[in-house]
Amino acid sequence: MKKLLLSTITIALLTISVNAQEKKAEFNKWQARFRIISVQPDQKATIETIGGNVDISNTIAPELDFTYFFSKNWSAELILGTTKHDVKAISTAVGDIELGNVWLLPPTLTLQYHFATEGLRPYLGAGLNYTIFYNADQGPTADNVSYDNSVGVAFQGGFDFDLNEKWFLNFDAKYILLSTTATVDATSALGATVKADVDINPLIIGVGVGMKF
Repeated sequence: MKKLLLSTITIALLTISVNAQEKKAEFNKWQARFRIISVQPDQKATIETIGGNVDISNTIAPELDFTYFFSKNWSAELILGTTKHDVKAISTAVGDIELGNVWLLPPTLTLQYHFATEGLRPYLGAGLNYTIFYNADQGPTADNVSYDNSVGVAFQGGFDFDLNEKWFLNFDAKYILLSTTATVDATSALGATVKADVDINPLIIGVGVGMKF
């Protein structure tokens, strides 16, 4: 009886071990990517008192992301990076105003669906973005410029191209619905503090390399 019980337990453990190895072989639960991204704001603004619009510079920066797979098709991706942008108020009642620059830290979490193909693996995703504005430089005109942190919706599409079982190339595109309220203290130059509701809405194009683990 004891031998039968031991044999049954041994067979069960071996079966569990084999199944676990097979499941592990089916897909890697973690991926990491390093990309170079181009951030292209699709900006517009409503500026109090002086009117006009806003111009926010494009920029190129590194980006890092980590992806966890719940299954072969579904995953969650956390995107990390920071970018610096020059800001200018244009076509206002007092002309163009240089507003210095500001850094953006926009961690973004997306839920992705990966289409099951060999070699080329396209995906679509959507999720939430939280953008932190920091180290704002007010430029030569304003006494101070501040930006409200913001929550937005992110849309994503791209594909991975396998080089081997571990390494792959990546192309990725994201569009983020991002807005903020900017407060410009221009007391010295204009005798007033001006607020602006700014839509940044960046298109982010990235290419890079990834690793499965």
